[in-house]
Amino acid sequence: MLENREGQNVPQVTFHTRQGNDWVDVTSDQLFKGKNVIVFALPGAFTPTCSSTHLPRYNELAPVFAENGVDDIICLSVNDTFVMNAWAEDQKAENITFLPDGNGEFSEAMGMLVDKQDLGFGKRTWRYSMLVKDGVIDKMFIEPDLPGDPFQVSDGDTMLDYINPNAVQPKRVTVISKPGCPHCTRAKNALAQNGYKYEEIELGSNGVSFSSLQAVTGRGTTPQVFVDGELIGSADELEAWIAS
Repeated sequence: MLENREGQNVPQVTFHTRQGNDWVDVTSDQLFKGKNVIVFALPGAFTPTCSSTHLPRYNELAPVFAENGVDDIICLSVNDTFVMNAWAEDQKAENITFLPDGNGEFSEAMGMLVDKQDLGFGKRTWRYSMLVKDGVIDKMFIEPDLPGDPFQVSDGDTMLDYINPNAVQPKRVTVISKPGCPHCTRAKNALAQNGYKYEEIELGSNGVSFSSLQAVTGRGTTPQVFVDGELIGSADELEAWIAS
């Protein structure tokens, strides 16, 4: 049975991290003392759910968490620091602190170290999230003890709903562009100047083609901009949407 440790202190552990070309030891006190910190723990860097959903959403919501008193967001996994650093670079998750629990000491002390030998993973952390206030666990969201890798309650939206159910979430903006497109540049500049963060899908990258553009938008020109799943359209249409 996975134990809920609300009201208890976080384990005292020294994490061995690599920062640039130097080894830097970081303690639990340095991470948690005098701060409000979210920790979300996941089975492994570069794994599908972790890379596509769990980590990106926390990174996306980080400004909202900051507005609601959160000082840091930590992504913890039983991986070594080189793997975690490579994953951080790959994900471009600039709002997240990547913490390697390489020996599983923190996860074991939390009662969250589980055996995933059937997947060839060895010992890994169970998936959970928690809000830590000045070193004391205020709230934990532990995934149900079910086969596989359940992902139901440790997500960023659940945590934000606990901290402030009335928080205003950032709009999700996607720009479909192509290299050398001046109108794409104009659209991206308009978004940046008005404080909108966006993801960019570039034609010709990762198998995305003009056929993909036509299938998704019903149009054959770039850019095509989506806001919260709604097709806004071209740079002209985006500027009109912003103005309105």
